[in-house]
Amino acid sequence: MNVTSIDWAIIAAFFVISLLIGLYTSKKAGSSAKEFFLSGRNMPWWLLGVSMVATTFSADTPNLVTDIVRKNGVAGNWVWWAFLLTGMLTVFVYAKLWRRSEVTTDLEFYELRYSGKGAAFLRAFRAIYLGVFFNVVIMATVSLAAIKIGGVMLGLEPYETLLIASVVTVIYSSLGGLKGVLLTDFFQFFIAMIGAFGAAYYILDLPQIGSLNNLLTHENVAGKLNFLPDFSDPNAYIPLFLMPIAIQWWATWYPGAEPGGGGYIAQRMLSAKDEKNAIGATLFFNIAHYAIRPWPWILIALASLIVFPNVSDISAAFPNIPVDKLGDDLAYSAMLTFLPTGLIGIVLASLIAAVMSTLSTHLNWGSSYIVNDFYLRFLKPEASDKELVAVGRISTVVLMAMSAVLALALSSALDAFEILLQIGAGTGLIFILRWFWWRINAYTEISAMAISFVVAIFFSVINPKVNWIIIPENQEYLKLLYSVSITTFGWLLVTFITAPEKDEVLLSFYRKVTPAAFGWKKVLDRYPEERQVIGQLPKEIGLMMIGSAMVYAALFSTGFFIYGNMLGGIIAGIIAIVGGIIIFRSWKNLS
Repeated sequence: MNVTSIDWAIIAAFFVISLLIGLYTSKKAGSSAKEFFLSGRNMPWWLLGVSMVATTFSADTPNLVTDIVRKNGVAGNWVWWAFLLTGMLTVFVYAKLWRRSEVTTDLEFYELRYSGKGAAFLRAFRAIYLGVFFNVVIMATVSLAAIKIGGVMLGLEPYETLLIASVVTVIYSSLGGLKGVLLTDFFQFFIAMIGAFGAAYYILDLPQIGSLNNLLTHENVAGKLNFLPDFSDPNAYIPLFLMPIAIQWWATWYPGAEPGGGGYIAQRMLSAKDEKNAIGATLFFNIAHYAIRPWPWILIALASLIVFPNVSDISAAFPNIPVDKLGDDLAYSAMLTFLPTGLIGIVLASLIAAVMSTLSTHLNWGSSYIVNDFYLRFLKPEASDKELVAVGRISTVVLMAMSAVLALALSSALDAFEILLQIGAGTGLIFILRWFWWRINAYTEISAMAISFVVAIFFSVINPKVNWIIIPENQEYLKLLYSVSITTFGWLLVTFITAPEKDEVLLSFYRKVTPAAFGWKKVLDRYPEERQVIGQLPKEIGLMMIGSAMVYAALFSTGFFIYGNMLGGIIAGIIAIVGGIIIFRSWKNLS
Protein backbone atom coordinates (compact mmCIF):
# COMPACT_ATOMS: atom_id res chain seq x y z
CA MET A 1 0.00 0.00 0.00
CA ASN A 2 1.42 3.34 -1.05
CA VAL A 3 0.76 6.13 1.44
CA THR A 4 2.03 9.34 -0.16
CA SER A 5 3.08 12.67 1.30
CA ILE A 6 -0.42 14.01 0.55
CA ASP A 7 -1.97 11.28 2.70
CA TRP A 8 0.49 11.91 5.51
CA ALA A 9 -0.27 15.64 5.34
CA ILE A 10 -3.99 14.92 5.79
CA ILE A 11 -3.27 12.67 8.77
CA ALA A 12 -0.86 15.22 10.30
CA ALA A 13 -3.46 18.00 9.93
CA PHE A 14 -5.99 15.81 11.72
CA PHE A 15 -3.60 15.24 14.64
CA VAL A 16 -2.77 18.95 14.90
CA ILE A 17 -6.44 20.02 14.98
CA SER A 18 -7.25 17.41 17.66
CA LEU A 19 -4.37 18.63 19.82
CA LEU A 20 -5.34 22.28 19.36
CA ILE A 21 -8.87 21.54 20.57
CA GLY A 22 -7.45 19.92 23.70
CA LEU A 23 -5.21 22.92 24.33
CA TYR A 24 -8.10 25.35 23.68
CA THR A 25 -10.32 23.73 26.32
CA SER A 26 -7.62 22.84 28.84
CA LYS A 27 -7.81 25.98 30.99
CA LYS A 28 -11.53 25.82 31.65
CA ALA A 29 -11.48 22.03 31.99
CA GLY A 30 -8.90 22.31 34.75
CA SER A 31 -10.96 24.75 36.81
CA SER A 32 -13.06 22.09 38.57
CA ALA A 33 -13.89 18.41 38.57
CA LYS A 34 -17.45 19.07 37.40
CA GLU A 35 -16.12 21.11 34.49
CA PHE A 36 -13.57 18.40 33.66
CA PHE A 37 -16.14 15.58 33.70
CA LEU A 38 -19.48 17.30 32.85
CA SER A 39 -18.57 20.53 31.00
CA GLY A 40 -20.59 22.62 33.46
CA ARG A 41 -23.90 20.81 32.65
CA ASN A 42 -24.55 23.26 29.82
CA MET A 43 -24.10 21.24 26.61
CA PRO A 44 -26.58 21.33 23.67
CA TRP A 45 -28.25 18.22 22.28
CA TRP A 46 -26.55 18.34 18.88
CA LEU A 47 -23.02 18.38 20.31
CA LEU A 48 -23.78 15.61 22.80
CA GLY A 49 -25.60 13.52 20.19
CA VAL A 50 -22.75 13.75 17.69
CA SER A 51 -20.30 12.84 20.46
CA MET A 52 -22.30 9.71 21.31
CA VAL A 53 -22.27 8.68 17.65
CA ALA A 54 -18.56 9.43 17.26
CA THR A 55 -17.76 7.37 20.36
CA THR A 56 -19.61 4.30 19.10
CA PHE A 57 -18.01 4.80 15.67
CA SER A 58 -14.91 3.11 17.00
CA ALA A 59 -12.41 1.45 14.70
CA ASP A 60 -13.48 -1.97 15.96
CA THR A 61 -17.12 -1.41 14.96
CA PRO A 62 -16.64 -1.76 11.17
CA ASN A 63 -14.35 -4.72 11.92
CA LEU A 64 -17.09 -6.27 14.07
CA VAL A 65 -19.73 -5.67 11.38
CA THR A 66 -17.41 -7.17 8.75
CA ASP A 67 -16.85 -10.24 10.92
CA ILE A 68 -20.62 -10.64 11.39
CA VAL A 69 -21.52 -10.17 7.72
CA ARG A 70 -18.83 -12.56 6.45
CA LYS A 71 -19.97 -15.26 8.89
CA ASN A 72 -23.74 -14.74 9.08
CA GLY A 73 -24.71 -12.31 6.34
CA VAL A 74 -26.51 -8.98 6.72
CA ALA A 75 -29.09 -10.60 9.02
CA GLY A 76 -26.34 -11.36 11.52
CA ASN A 77 -26.34 -7.66 12.46
CA TRP A 78 -29.45 -8.18 14.57
CA VAL A 79 -27.06 -9.07 17.41
CA TRP A 80 -26.47 -5.31 17.71
CA TRP A 81 -29.46 -3.85 15.79
CA ALA A 82 -31.67 -5.24 18.59
CA PHE A 83 -30.05 -2.77 21.00
CA LEU A 84 -32.03 0.00 19.26
CA LEU A 85 -34.93 -0.99 21.54
CA THR A 86 -32.71 -0.27 24.55
CA GLY A 87 -31.64 3.02 23.03
CA MET A 88 -35.17 4.23 22.33
CA LEU A 89 -36.25 3.24 25.83
CA THR A 90 -33.46 5.45 27.12
CA VAL A 91 -34.56 8.31 24.84
CA PHE A 92 -38.18 8.50 25.90
CA VAL A 93 -38.15 7.11 29.44
CA TYR A 94 -34.76 7.47 31.09
CA ALA A 95 -33.02 10.51 29.59
CA LYS A 96 -35.08 12.99 31.58
CA LEU A 97 -34.84 10.88 34.74
CA TRP A 98 -31.05 10.88 34.55
CA ARG A 99 -30.98 14.64 34.01
CA ARG A 100 -33.31 15.22 36.98
CA SER A 101 -31.10 13.14 39.24
CA GLU A 102 -28.29 15.73 38.92
CA VAL A 103 -25.65 13.19 39.87
CA THR A 104 -22.09 13.63 38.57
CA THR A 105 -21.76 10.03 37.36
CA ASP A 106 -24.26 7.21 36.97
CA LEU A 107 -22.52 5.40 39.84
CA GLU A 108 -23.41 8.25 42.22
CA PHE A 109 -26.98 7.11 41.52
CA TYR A 110 -26.42 4.18 43.90
CA GLU A 111 -26.29 6.39 46.98
CA LEU A 112 -29.31 8.34 45.74
CA ARG A 113 -31.46 5.24 45.19
CA TYR A 114 -30.06 3.02 47.97
CA SER A 115 -28.45 3.55 51.36
CA GLY A 116 -25.98 2.14 53.84
CA LYS A 117 -23.05 -0.18 53.30
CA GLY A 118 -24.68 -1.92 50.34
CA ALA A 119 -24.97 1.32 48.38
CA ALA A 120 -21.43 2.36 49.30
CA PHE A 121 -20.06 -1.03 48.26
CA LEU A 122 -21.86 -0.90 44.91
CA ARG A 123 -20.49 2.55 44.17
CA ALA A 124 -16.92 1.69 45.16
CA PHE A 125 -16.81 -1.73 43.54
CA ARG A 126 -18.36 -0.68 40.25
CA ALA A 127 -16.09 2.36 40.10
CA ILE A 128 -13.18 -0.06 39.81
CA TYR A 129 -15.05 -2.91 38.09
CA LEU A 130 -16.49 -0.69 35.34
CA GLY A 131 -14.12 2.26 35.40
CA VAL A 132 -11.04 0.05 35.21
CA PHE A 133 -11.83 -3.59 34.28
CA PHE A 134 -14.68 -3.21 31.78
CA ASN A 135 -13.38 0.08 30.48
CA VAL A 136 -9.93 -1.35 29.79
CA VAL A 137 -11.47 -4.31 27.94
CA ILE A 138 -13.52 -2.01 25.70
CA MET A 139 -10.52 0.22 24.98
CA ALA A 140 -8.42 -2.87 24.29
CA THR A 141 -10.84 -4.02 21.58
CA VAL A 142 -10.61 -0.56 20.00
CA SER A 143 -6.84 -0.68 20.25
CA LEU A 144 -6.89 -4.17 18.71
CA ALA A 145 -8.72 -2.72 15.71
CA ALA A 146 -6.07 0.00 15.48
CA ILE A 147 -3.36 -2.68 15.52
CA LYS A 148 -5.02 -4.52 12.64
CA ILE A 149 -5.52 -1.34 10.63
CA GLY A 150 -1.95 -0.22 11.26
CA GLY A 151 -0.56 -3.64 10.33
CA VAL A 152 -2.54 -4.03 7.11
CA MET A 153 -2.56 -0.45 5.83
CA LEU A 154 0.75 0.89 7.11
CA GLY A 155 2.81 -2.20 7.86
CA LEU A 156 3.27 -1.10 11.47
CA GLU A 157 4.15 -3.38 14.36
CA PRO A 158 1.44 -3.60 17.05
CA TYR A 159 3.44 -1.59 19.59
CA GLU A 160 4.10 1.14 17.01
CA THR A 161 0.40 1.50 16.26
CA LEU A 162 -0.51 1.65 19.94
CA LEU A 163 2.13 4.25 20.66
CA ILE A 164 0.93 6.53 17.88
CA ALA A 165 -2.78 6.07 18.65
CA SER A 166 -2.51 6.54 22.39
CA VAL A 167 -0.13 9.46 22.79
CA VAL A 168 -2.24 12.09 21.01
CA THR A 169 -5.46 10.76 22.54
CA VAL A 170 -4.07 10.89 26.06
CA ILE A 171 -2.77 14.41 25.56
CA TYR A 172 -6.02 16.04 24.44
CA SER A 173 -8.21 13.89 26.74
CA SER A 174 -6.20 14.71 29.84
CA LEU A 175 -5.93 18.40 28.95
CA GLY A 176 -9.41 19.24 27.71
CA GLY A 177 -11.68 17.09 29.86
CA LEU A 178 -15.18 16.26 28.60
CA LYS A 179 -15.57 19.48 26.64
CA GLY A 180 -12.34 18.77 24.79
CA VAL A 181 -13.63 15.28 24.06
CA LEU A 182 -17.00 16.61 22.84
CA LEU A 183 -15.49 19.20 20.50
CA THR A 184 -12.93 16.76 19.15
CA ASP A 185 -15.68 14.16 18.67
CA PHE A 186 -17.67 16.69 16.63
CA PHE A 187 -14.73 17.28 14.31
CA GLN A 188 -13.81 13.58 14.16
CA PHE A 189 -17.39 12.48 13.41
CA PHE A 190 -17.47 14.21 10.05
CA ILE A 191 -14.03 12.93 9.11
CA ALA A 192 -15.17 9.40 10.01
CA MET A 193 -18.40 9.66 7.99
CA ILE A 194 -16.66 11.07 4.91
CA GLY A 195 -14.06 8.29 5.10
CA ALA A 196 -16.63 5.49 5.46
CA PHE A 197 -18.90 6.62 2.61
CA GLY A 198 -15.96 7.56 0.36
CA ALA A 199 -14.33 4.16 0.86
CA ALA A 200 -17.56 2.26 0.12
CA TYR A 201 -18.19 4.29 -3.06
CA TYR A 202 -14.67 3.69 -4.39
CA ILE A 203 -14.51 0.00 -3.47
CA LEU A 204 -17.74 -0.75 -5.36
CA ASP A 205 -16.02 0.53 -8.50
CA LEU A 206 -12.92 -1.66 -8.15
CA PRO A 207 -12.21 -3.94 -11.15
CA GLN A 208 -12.65 -6.99 -8.89
CA ILE A 209 -16.16 -5.79 -7.98
CA GLY A 210 -17.23 -3.91 -11.11
CA SER A 211 -20.42 -2.32 -9.82
CA LEU A 212 -23.07 -2.50 -7.14
CA ASN A 213 -25.12 -4.84 -9.30
CA ASN A 214 -22.15 -7.17 -9.82
CA LEU A 215 -21.58 -7.21 -6.06
CA LEU A 216 -25.19 -8.12 -5.26
CA THR A 217 -25.36 -10.90 -7.86
CA HIS A 218 -21.98 -12.48 -7.13
CA GLU A 219 -22.21 -16.10 -5.92
CA ASN A 220 -20.18 -15.31 -2.79
CA VAL A 221 -22.57 -12.50 -1.83
CA ALA A 222 -26.07 -13.37 -3.06
CA GLY A 223 -26.81 -15.65 -0.10
CA LYS A 224 -25.72 -13.06 2.44
CA LEU A 225 -28.14 -10.23 1.58
CA ASN A 226 -31.33 -11.02 3.51
CA PHE A 227 -32.33 -8.60 6.27
CA LEU A 228 -33.78 -11.48 8.26
CA PRO A 229 -32.32 -14.95 8.85
CA ASP A 230 -33.72 -18.16 7.41
CA PHE A 231 -36.79 -18.90 9.56
CA SER A 232 -36.83 -22.52 8.43
CA ASP A 233 -33.51 -23.07 10.25
CA PRO A 234 -33.71 -22.73 14.06
CA ASN A 235 -29.93 -22.67 14.27
CA ALA A 236 -30.02 -19.48 12.19
CA TYR A 237 -33.04 -17.49 13.35
CA ILE A 238 -32.84 -18.27 17.08
CA PRO A 239 -29.30 -16.93 17.73
CA LEU A 240 -29.32 -14.26 15.00
CA PHE A 241 -32.79 -12.78 15.52
CA LEU A 242 -35.02 -14.31 18.19
CA MET A 243 -32.54 -14.14 21.07
CA PRO A 244 -31.40 -10.55 20.40
CA ILE A 245 -34.89 -9.15 19.78
CA ALA A 246 -36.69 -11.11 22.52
CA ILE A 247 -34.12 -11.28 25.32
CA GLN A 248 -30.73 -9.72 24.71
CA TRP A 249 -31.74 -6.05 24.43
CA TRP A 250 -33.41 -5.86 27.86
CA ALA A 251 -31.60 -8.62 29.75
CA THR A 252 -27.93 -7.88 29.07
CA TRP A 253 -25.65 -5.03 30.04
CA TYR A 254 -23.25 -3.75 27.41
CA PRO A 255 -21.34 -0.42 27.44
CA GLY A 256 -23.09 2.13 25.24
CA ALA A 257 -26.30 0.07 25.14
CA GLU A 258 -27.11 -0.23 28.84
CA PRO A 259 -30.80 -0.88 29.61
CA GLY A 260 -32.01 2.29 31.28
CA GLY A 261 -29.01 4.25 30.08
CA GLY A 262 -25.66 4.43 31.81
CA GLY A 263 -21.92 4.80 31.28
CA TYR A 264 -20.76 7.44 28.83
CA ILE A 265 -24.33 7.79 27.48
CA ALA A 266 -25.48 8.81 30.96
CA GLN A 267 -22.45 11.10 31.30
CA ARG A 268 -23.59 13.04 28.25
CA MET A 269 -27.22 13.16 29.39
CA LEU A 270 -26.04 14.48 32.74
CA SER A 271 -24.02 17.23 31.03
CA ALA A 272 -26.99 18.43 28.93
CA LYS A 273 -28.52 21.88 29.43
CA ASP A 274 -31.88 20.40 30.42
CA GLU A 275 -34.14 17.38 29.99
CA LYS A 276 -35.14 18.36 26.43
CA ASN A 277 -31.50 18.49 25.33
CA ALA A 278 -30.79 15.16 27.05
CA ILE A 279 -33.65 13.54 25.10
CA GLY A 280 -32.62 15.22 21.83
CA ALA A 281 -29.03 14.02 22.20
CA THR A 282 -29.93 10.37 22.72
CA LEU A 283 -32.55 10.51 19.95
CA PHE A 284 -30.03 11.83 17.43
CA PHE A 285 -27.52 9.20 18.54
CA ASN A 286 -29.90 6.30 17.95
CA ILE A 287 -31.00 7.57 14.55
CA ALA A 288 -27.43 8.10 13.35
CA HIS A 289 -26.00 4.94 14.93
CA TYR A 290 -28.56 2.49 13.56
CA ALA A 291 -30.05 4.13 10.44
CA ILE A 292 -27.22 6.13 8.86
CA ARG A 293 -23.90 4.43 9.48
CA PRO A 294 -24.19 0.66 8.93
CA TRP A 295 -24.51 0.43 5.15
CA PRO A 296 -20.99 1.57 4.11
CA TRP A 297 -19.55 -1.05 6.48
CA ILE A 298 -21.93 -3.73 5.21
CA LEU A 299 -21.13 -3.01 1.55
CA ILE A 300 -17.39 -3.17 2.17
CA ALA A 301 -17.85 -6.42 4.12
CA LEU A 302 -19.81 -7.93 1.23
CA ALA A 303 -17.19 -6.76 -1.28
CA SER A 304 -14.50 -8.45 0.81
CA LEU A 305 -16.19 -11.81 0.19
CA ILE A 306 -15.28 -11.44 -3.48
CA VAL A 307 -11.71 -10.19 -3.06
CA PHE A 308 -10.83 -12.23 0.07
CA PRO A 309 -13.34 -15.11 0.23
CA ASN A 310 -11.42 -16.87 3.02
CA VAL A 311 -9.21 -15.82 5.91
CA SER A 312 -6.36 -17.69 4.18
CA ASP A 313 -6.63 -15.22 1.29
CA ILE A 314 -6.11 -12.34 3.72
CA SER A 315 -3.14 -14.14 5.23
CA ALA A 316 -1.58 -14.67 1.80
CA ALA A 317 -2.01 -10.99 0.89
CA PHE A 318 -0.63 -9.73 4.21
CA PRO A 319 1.96 -12.25 5.44
CA ASN A 320 3.31 -9.82 8.05
CA ILE A 321 0.12 -10.04 10.13
CA PRO A 322 0.61 -12.24 13.23
CA VAL A 323 -1.35 -15.48 13.13
CA ASP A 324 -3.22 -14.67 16.37
CA LYS A 325 -4.53 -11.42 14.81
CA LEU A 326 -5.92 -13.09 11.66
CA GLY A 327 -9.70 -13.32 11.33
CA ASP A 328 -12.69 -12.31 9.22
CA ASP A 329 -12.73 -8.90 10.90
CA LEU A 330 -9.39 -8.12 9.24
CA ALA A 331 -11.11 -8.08 5.83
CA TYR A 332 -12.34 -4.50 6.37
CA SER A 333 -8.82 -3.11 6.70
CA ALA A 334 -7.65 -5.33 3.83
CA MET A 335 -10.25 -3.80 1.49
CA LEU A 336 -9.14 -0.28 2.37
CA THR A 337 -5.66 -0.96 0.97
CA PHE A 338 -7.13 -0.58 -2.54
CA LEU A 339 -7.95 3.11 -2.03
CA PRO A 340 -6.15 5.79 -4.08
CA THR A 341 -3.89 8.64 -2.94
CA GLY A 342 -5.80 11.33 -1.09
CA LEU A 343 -8.71 9.07 -0.21
CA ILE A 344 -6.28 6.82 1.63
CA GLY A 345 -5.28 9.80 3.77
CA ILE A 346 -8.90 10.73 4.47
CA VAL A 347 -9.85 7.14 5.31
CA LEU A 348 -6.80 6.64 7.52
CA ALA A 349 -7.62 9.91 9.28
CA SER A 350 -11.23 8.72 9.65
CA LEU A 351 -10.11 5.43 11.18
CA ILE A 352 -7.71 7.23 13.48
CA ALA A 353 -10.61 9.55 14.37
CA ALA A 354 -12.77 6.53 15.19
CA VAL A 355 -10.06 5.10 17.44
CA MET A 356 -9.31 8.37 19.19
CA SER A 357 -12.95 9.35 19.67
CA THR A 358 -13.82 6.10 21.41
CA LEU A 359 -10.64 6.00 23.47
CA SER A 360 -10.99 9.61 24.61
CA THR A 361 -14.57 9.08 25.74
CA HIS A 362 -13.73 5.91 27.64
CA LEU A 363 -10.70 7.56 29.22
CA ASN A 364 -12.74 10.51 30.48
CA TRP A 365 -15.65 8.30 31.54
CA GLY A 366 -13.47 5.74 33.35
CA SER A 367 -11.48 8.50 34.97
CA SER A 368 -14.71 10.11 36.23
CA TYR A 369 -15.52 6.87 38.09
CA ILE A 370 -12.07 6.64 39.61
CA VAL A 371 -12.07 10.29 40.72
CA ASN A 372 -15.69 10.96 41.73
CA ASP A 373 -16.84 7.54 42.88
CA PHE A 374 -13.70 6.15 44.46
CA TYR A 375 -11.03 8.73 45.22
CA LEU A 376 -13.30 11.59 46.32
CA ARG A 377 -15.99 9.44 47.92
CA PHE A 378 -13.83 6.95 49.80
CA LEU A 379 -10.19 7.99 49.87
CA LYS A 380 -10.07 11.76 50.18
CA PRO A 381 -13.44 13.53 50.56
CA GLU A 382 -11.68 16.83 51.31
CA ALA A 383 -9.70 16.83 48.05
CA SER A 384 -9.63 20.15 46.20
CA ASP A 385 -10.81 20.58 42.60
CA LYS A 386 -7.22 21.05 41.51
CA GLU A 387 -6.23 17.74 43.09
CA LEU A 388 -9.22 15.93 41.59
CA VAL A 389 -8.40 17.17 38.10
CA ALA A 390 -4.78 16.03 38.61
CA VAL A 391 -5.96 12.57 39.68
CA GLY A 392 -8.25 12.48 36.67
CA ARG A 393 -5.39 13.25 34.31
CA ILE A 394 -3.10 10.65 35.91
CA SER A 395 -5.80 7.95 35.77
CA THR A 396 -6.31 8.78 32.09
CA VAL A 397 -2.69 7.87 31.36
CA VAL A 398 -2.83 4.69 33.46
CA LEU A 399 -6.06 3.44 31.85
CA MET A 400 -4.59 3.93 28.37
CA ALA A 401 -1.45 2.01 29.28
CA MET A 402 -3.44 -0.92 30.71
CA SER A 403 -5.69 -1.17 27.65
CA ALA A 404 -2.68 -1.12 25.32
CA VAL A 405 -1.15 -4.09 27.14
CA LEU A 406 -4.42 -6.07 26.97
CA ALA A 407 -4.87 -5.24 23.26
CA LEU A 408 -1.67 -7.09 22.47
CA ALA A 409 -3.23 -10.27 23.90
CA LEU A 410 -6.61 -10.10 22.11
CA SER A 411 -7.32 -11.54 18.67
CA SER A 412 -10.98 -10.78 17.82
CA ALA A 413 -13.39 -7.90 18.48
CA LEU A 414 -16.33 -10.31 18.12
CA ASP A 415 -14.89 -12.59 20.81
CA ALA A 416 -14.62 -9.65 23.22
CA PHE A 417 -18.18 -8.51 22.32
CA GLU A 418 -19.59 -11.95 23.16
CA ILE A 419 -17.63 -12.19 26.43
CA LEU A 420 -18.96 -8.82 27.61
CA LEU A 421 -22.53 -9.82 26.70
CA GLN A 422 -22.13 -13.03 28.68
CA ILE A 423 -20.81 -11.25 31.80
CA GLY A 424 -23.69 -8.76 31.75
CA ALA A 425 -26.39 -11.35 31.02
CA GLY A 426 -29.38 -11.16 33.37
CA THR A 427 -28.54 -7.78 34.91
CA GLY A 428 -30.27 -5.55 32.37
CA LEU A 429 -33.79 -5.85 33.78
CA ILE A 430 -32.63 -4.39 37.10
CA PHE A 431 -31.40 -1.22 35.39
CA ILE A 432 -34.82 -0.85 33.76
CA LEU A 433 -36.89 -1.55 36.88
CA ARG A 434 -34.90 0.17 39.64
CA TRP A 435 -36.38 3.57 38.71
CA PHE A 436 -39.95 2.24 38.85
CA TRP A 437 -40.07 -0.56 41.43
CA TRP A 438 -39.55 0.39 45.04
CA ARG A 439 -38.74 -3.17 46.16
CA ILE A 440 -35.35 -3.34 44.40
CA ASN A 441 -32.49 -2.70 46.84
CA ALA A 442 -28.71 -2.57 46.88
CA TYR A 443 -28.43 -6.31 47.45
CA THR A 444 -30.48 -6.92 44.29
CA GLU A 445 -27.73 -5.34 42.23
CA ILE A 446 -24.87 -6.88 44.21
CA SER A 447 -26.30 -10.39 43.82
CA ALA A 448 -27.00 -9.91 40.10
CA MET A 449 -23.48 -8.68 39.49
CA ALA A 450 -21.93 -11.60 41.37
CA ILE A 451 -24.20 -14.29 39.90
CA SER A 452 -23.82 -13.11 36.30
CA PHE A 453 -20.04 -13.06 36.64
CA VAL A 454 -19.89 -16.56 38.17
CA VAL A 455 -22.25 -17.94 35.53
CA ALA A 456 -20.19 -16.36 32.74
CA ILE A 457 -17.02 -17.93 34.13
CA PHE A 458 -18.77 -21.28 34.42
CA PHE A 459 -19.94 -21.33 30.80
CA SER A 460 -16.76 -19.83 29.37
CA VAL A 461 -14.10 -21.66 31.39
CA ILE A 462 -15.44 -24.51 33.55
CA ASN A 463 -18.25 -26.13 31.58
CA PRO A 464 -16.16 -26.75 28.43
CA LYS A 465 -13.91 -28.93 30.59
CA VAL A 466 -16.46 -30.76 32.75
CA ASN A 467 -19.50 -30.80 30.37
CA TRP A 468 -22.05 -30.63 33.18
CA ILE A 469 -24.40 -28.83 30.82
CA ILE A 470 -24.27 -30.10 27.26
CA ILE A 471 -24.46 -27.27 24.73
CA PRO A 472 -24.40 -28.38 21.08
CA GLU A 473 -21.88 -26.60 18.91
CA ASN A 474 -24.58 -24.89 16.81
CA GLN A 475 -26.62 -23.82 19.86
CA GLU A 476 -24.21 -21.50 21.65
CA TYR A 477 -27.10 -19.10 22.23
CA LEU A 478 -28.26 -21.44 25.01
CA LYS A 479 -25.45 -20.05 27.18
CA LEU A 480 -27.05 -16.61 27.09
CA LEU A 481 -30.50 -18.05 27.78
CA TYR A 482 -29.24 -20.06 30.74
CA SER A 483 -27.24 -17.12 32.06
CA VAL A 484 -30.19 -14.72 31.89
CA SER A 485 -32.52 -17.24 33.55
CA ILE A 486 -30.15 -18.15 36.39
CA THR A 487 -29.13 -14.57 37.11
CA THR A 488 -32.68 -13.20 36.99
CA PHE A 489 -34.00 -15.93 39.30
CA GLY A 490 -31.09 -15.29 41.65
CA TRP A 491 -31.53 -11.54 42.02
CA LEU A 492 -35.31 -11.82 42.33
CA LEU A 493 -34.87 -14.32 45.17
CA VAL A 494 -32.38 -12.06 46.93
CA THR A 495 -34.71 -9.07 46.48
CA PHE A 496 -37.58 -10.75 48.27
CA ILE A 497 -35.56 -12.25 51.13
CA THR A 498 -33.73 -9.01 51.96
CA ALA A 499 -35.23 -5.90 53.50
CA PRO A 500 -36.31 -3.03 51.24
CA GLU A 501 -34.68 0.37 51.46
CA LYS A 502 -35.94 2.66 54.21
CA ASP A 503 -38.95 4.80 53.43
CA GLU A 504 -37.04 8.05 53.77
CA VAL A 505 -34.50 6.90 51.16
CA LEU A 506 -37.21 5.79 48.74
CA LEU A 507 -39.21 9.00 49.17
CA SER A 508 -36.15 11.16 48.73
CA PHE A 509 -35.37 9.41 45.44
CA TYR A 510 -39.01 9.60 44.31
CA ARG A 511 -39.19 13.34 45.00
CA LYS A 512 -35.92 13.93 43.16
CA VAL A 513 -36.60 12.13 39.87
CA THR A 514 -40.44 11.86 39.91
CA PRO A 515 -40.77 8.54 38.04
CA ALA A 516 -44.14 7.02 37.14
CA ALA A 517 -45.93 6.26 40.41
CA PHE A 518 -47.42 2.82 39.73
CA GLY A 519 -44.35 0.85 40.88
CA TRP A 520 -44.17 2.93 44.07
CA LYS A 521 -47.75 2.28 45.13
CA LYS A 522 -46.97 0.42 48.35
CA VAL A 523 -44.74 3.24 49.56
CA LEU A 524 -47.06 6.00 48.41
CA ASP A 525 -50.05 4.33 50.05
CA ARG A 526 -48.26 4.99 53.35
CA TYR A 527 -47.56 8.59 52.33
CA PRO A 528 -50.43 9.65 50.04
CA GLU A 529 -49.39 13.29 50.22
CA GLU A 530 -46.21 12.40 48.33
CA ARG A 531 -47.99 11.07 45.25
CA GLN A 532 -47.18 13.18 42.20
CA VAL A 533 -49.12 13.36 38.97
CA ILE A 534 -46.66 11.64 36.66
CA GLY A 535 -48.68 9.54 34.22
CA GLN A 536 -46.63 9.71 31.04
CA LEU A 537 -45.11 6.22 31.01
CA PRO A 538 -47.65 4.60 28.62
CA LYS A 539 -47.15 7.48 26.18
CA GLU A 540 -43.37 7.19 26.53
CA ILE A 541 -43.47 3.44 25.80
CA GLY A 542 -45.59 4.23 22.74
CA LEU A 543 -43.04 6.78 21.53
CA MET A 544 -40.30 4.21 22.09
CA MET A 545 -42.10 1.76 19.79
CA ILE A 546 -42.77 4.44 17.16
CA GLY A 547 -39.15 5.61 17.35
CA SER A 548 -37.87 2.06 16.94
CA ALA A 549 -40.14 1.46 13.94
CA MET A 550 -38.97 4.76 12.43
CA VAL A 551 -35.28 3.90 12.68
CA TYR A 552 -35.67 0.31 11.49
CA ALA A 553 -37.76 1.57 8.56
CA ALA A 554 -35.06 4.10 7.66
CA LEU A 555 -32.36 1.43 7.92
CA PHE A 556 -34.21 -1.02 5.68
CA SER A 557 -35.45 1.66 3.27
CA THR A 558 -31.81 2.41 2.49
CA GLY A 559 -31.14 -1.31 2.12
CA PHE A 560 -34.08 -1.81 -0.23
CA PHE A 561 -32.91 1.04 -2.47
CA ILE A 562 -29.37 -0.39 -2.51
CA TYR A 563 -30.78 -3.79 -3.50
CA GLY A 564 -32.85 -2.21 -6.27
CA ASN A 565 -36.19 -2.88 -4.57
CA MET A 566 -37.77 0.54 -5.19
CA LEU A 567 -41.25 -0.34 -3.88
CA GLY A 568 -39.85 -1.72 -0.63
CA GLY A 569 -37.64 1.34 -0.26
CA ILE A 570 -40.55 3.74 -0.80
CA ILE A 571 -42.87 1.95 1.64
CA ALA A 572 -40.21 1.73 4.35
CA GLY A 573 -39.25 5.36 3.67
CA ILE A 574 -42.85 6.54 4.16
CA ILE A 575 -43.04 4.65 7.47
CA ALA A 576 -39.80 6.30 8.57
CA ILE A 577 -41.03 9.79 7.60
CA VAL A 578 -44.39 9.41 9.35
CA GLY A 579 -42.67 8.09 12.49
CA GLY A 580 -40.17 10.94 12.32
CA ILE A 581 -42.91 13.58 12.18
CA ILE A 582 -44.62 12.11 15.25
CA ILE A 583 -41.35 11.88 17.19
CA PHE A 584 -40.17 15.36 16.20
CA ARG A 585 -43.45 16.99 17.22
CA SER A 586 -43.42 15.22 20.57
CA TRP A 587 -39.85 16.38 21.22
CA LYS A 588 -40.55 19.98 20.14
CA ASN A 589 -43.53 20.16 22.51
CA LEU A 590 -41.42 19.33 25.56
CA SER A 591 -41.14 22.22 27.97
